[in-house]
Amino acid sequence: MKKTEFSSPMTSFRWWICALLFFATTVNYMDRQVLSLTYEEFIKPEFHWNDAAYGTVTGFFSLFYAICCLFAGKFIDWIGVRKGYVISIIIWSLGAVLHATTGVLTASMTGLESAAALKAVEAGSNVALAISTTSVYLFMFWRGVLALGESGNFPSAIKVTAEYFPKKDRAFATAIFNAGSSVGALVAPLCIPPLAKHLGWEMAFIIIGALGFIWVFFWVFMYDKPESHPKVNAAELEYIHQDDAEEAAEKAALAEEKAIPLRECLKYRQAWAAILNKFISDCVWWFFLFWAPSYFDTEFGAKATTPKGKLLLITLYAICTVLSIFGGYVPKHFVEKKGMHPFDARMRAMLIFACFPLMAILAQPMGARFASPWWPAILIGLAAAGHSAWAANTYSFISDLFPKSTIGTLTGMCSLAGGISTMALQKIAGNLFTYAEGAGSAFRFLGFEGKPAGYFIIFCYCGLAYLISWVVMKLLVPKYKPVRP
Repeated sequence: MKKTEFSSPMTSFRWWICALLFFATTVNYMDRQVLSLTYEEFIKPEFHWNDAAYGTVTGFFSLFYAICCLFAGKFIDWIGVRKGYVISIIIWSLGAVLHATTGVLTASMTGLESAAALKAVEAGSNVALAISTTSVYLFMFWRGVLALGESGNFPSAIKVTAEYFPKKDRAFATAIFNAGSSVGALVAPLCIPPLAKHLGWEMAFIIIGALGFIWVFFWVFMYDKPESHPKVNAAELEYIHQDDAEEAAEKAALAEEKAIPLRECLKYRQAWAAILNKFISDCVWWFFLFWAPSYFDTEFGAKATTPKGKLLLITLYAICTVLSIFGGYVPKHFVEKKGMHPFDARMRAMLIFACFPLMAILAQPMGARFASPWWPAILIGLAAAGHSAWAANTYSFISDLFPKSTIGTLTGMCSLAGGISTMALQKIAGNLFTYAEGAGSAFRFLGFEGKPAGYFIIFCYCGLAYLISWVVMKLLVPKYKPVRP
């Protein structure tokens, strides 16, 4: 595309739009974490929950979110990103805020005078069981609303990035807005526990949920397509559209490319390699995200409302955030410096990343050996960093082997597989922790007893999951063999 000379310098409004995407993703992850950061100290005693109940709620959210993701992209394409993003964030912010009504509604439905009376009910009584059951279903409903809205965030953000950035800048812009997930995980321990401690757990849900409504205000007044936006001058518009001719040719070629139907897709070993990979490994990240605050509290007495508890969680997610940036660099290094084929480079890099989660197996022994939660925080952080680097290459594994016309379909199936396994691990973990805590010293595993033994069992799976997944992928796809319908 021939470059035109302009009398005024190019504007940079596209980066303001990118900043909006970053803040939306940050709020997205903060809304997810309010429950995990208030569960042990506030939700659990007030509603007479055990870990099995918590696992049911988190497992349902994971599965329903994955199902919603199958349709979110098509919805955004149909209604348009301006309206679609607003609808998505209003729904998930409303869902987040409505969590705060659970106490009042549970009290009303169980015949109690007020939400304050819930905690005072005798533990183990029929009324306590009714409170637990009612509140679990209410939380599941609100988490469903949250998942429905949140499923629209990434399809919307990716679509806006394609609108406002040329190809050469899209990866960087995507990395910026996607960093909101890590920043959200880092910021959440700093603000959510203090809100819950000083204003009540209900206000933590309301205030964090309300951030989404504030974001909507800025989005409505700041966003428009670049062609129509008064803040985008001719120079910036030309820069944004520098790939138009090339992308038009790609779309024409894609229209002629034969898409592989889902049923046909499942006949290929390459598809099962991708699906089983997500099924085996995706659940690990969600386990750490949902259970880390409870783990540090119950095992080491480091409550999320204390400075120590906050620092532990910040340390964990900071290690994950910093080290995960190498996820895209390592395979590139193998290609450019070692001359490897891109697929072989990716598989070697994923084998390296699969070794990082092994650190999770040492978390429980090291924590017990030194009677300190800092070793688990560091080791789990390294394991989570391995997941982030691994995940960065997972979708590239799909694009390496399948035509572009099929990537969306297969990616949706992989996300669903990850949601199913996450629901399963959440349920297994919750029930295991409840049983192990009740059994006490009668429940043993490799030198640990009671609930610590339960954690050690789950940590062992989390540590081995990626190596198992890599072996499965390698057995199904031993060498580069793209699917050609």
